[in-house]
Amino acid sequence: MDMDVKQLVVAIKSIAEEKNLPEEAVKEVVEQALAAAYRRDYGDRDQEIRIQMNLNNGLVEAFITKDVVDQVEEDKSAYEISLKEALKIKKDLKVGDQIEVKESIKKFGRVAAQTAKQVILQKLREAEREIIFSEYEDKIGTVVNANISRVEGNILRVDLGKAQAIMPRSEQIQGEHYYPGQRVKVYLKEIEKGLRGPQIIASRGSTEFIEKLFRNEVPEMESNAVEIKAIAREGGVRSKIAVKSNVQGVDAVGTFVGGHGIRVNAVMSEVGEQEKIDIIIYSEEPKEYITNALSPTKINKVILDESNKKAEVLVDEDQLSVAIGRGGQNVRLASKLTGYEIDVKMDSKEEVQEKVKPPKLKKKSELENSLLEAIEEHGQDNN
Repeated sequence: MDMDVKQLVVAIKSIAEEKNLPEEAVKEVVEQALAAAYRRDYGDRDQEIRIQMNLNNGLVEAFITKDVVDQVEEDKSAYEISLKEALKIKKDLKVGDQIEVKESIKKFGRVAAQTAKQVILQKLREAEREIIFSEYEDKIGTVVNANISRVEGNILRVDLGKAQAIMPRSEQIQGEHYYPGQRVKVYLKEIEKGLRGPQIIASRGSTEFIEKLFRNEVPEMESNAVEIKAIAREGGVRSKIAVKSNVQGVDAVGTFVGGHGIRVNAVMSEVGEQEKIDIIIYSEEPKEYITNALSPTKINKVILDESNKKAEVLVDEDQLSVAIGRGGQNVRLASKLTGYEIDVKMDSKEEVQEKVKPPKLKKKSELENSLLEAIEEHGQDNN
């Protein structure tokens, strides 16, 4: 069945309305498809062709780019035009120039129509995706409600409503189990440009996700009364958050924890109760900051190597395992949080104490002799 180009005008308007796309975007897609269809029916596949549609009167015109030559070779009429014919279109042309030759189109053949339909459907999907993703560009950096639509190995497909996102394994919370239909909150991290078009990357395991969750729970952050200075996180396991108060008398840690722990518990309920959250005070003084970051460890001494961003931390033997943490987790997160490579060591310094030796006890006979000698000496003195 041939394709009547006038019917396309009605189709363009209905497609634009149905898919909530601008008419101009749909028209551009259709023009690209018609250019491919024209090459099949009337031209050559390597021709440079531009199609222009008039949505008001249904007129479709093809503009074919041709080289201006003295005489057109027999097998190159699709690419060349003689100077004599070209001057009828435009007066100031010369050999070697290029010109667009206009031709009107009324119908396309069956094969060309099928080709155009395939291209239109493909291009419409791409255009629809581009427009939808452009809407979501403003939402990058925010937390939104979503549904898990599919689980594909290590990758999750996440339904955002008008668009879909993917959540790679690296952006998931360790130990968290996902299933289709599950409702979750996700952080829209970025839009990646790939061969198949733009792709939204969603995250639950990032530091940004936990920062946004706290921002929703701690209104004092909006007024900048308190702020998060740094976050180190291993999603699903443990997070360390350094906070600071910018208003005298405001307890930063207490503000983030909330009365009876209500604020930090709200965040934990979203990321999972298995993830421990340490909230510590940020300090401009590195030794104090490192000490806070290793909480709840009792630190004896911090030795800094500022030039190499390293710190040696000395602790008592009973504090060594606390400082390092299970699998090195505590010291690893503290290093990420502070920016220093922290090496925890046992403090081997021993206090040198003077020990007072008690007098050696004398035997009974020695004591009696000493007593008699003392009495005799006392009697001589009196005489």
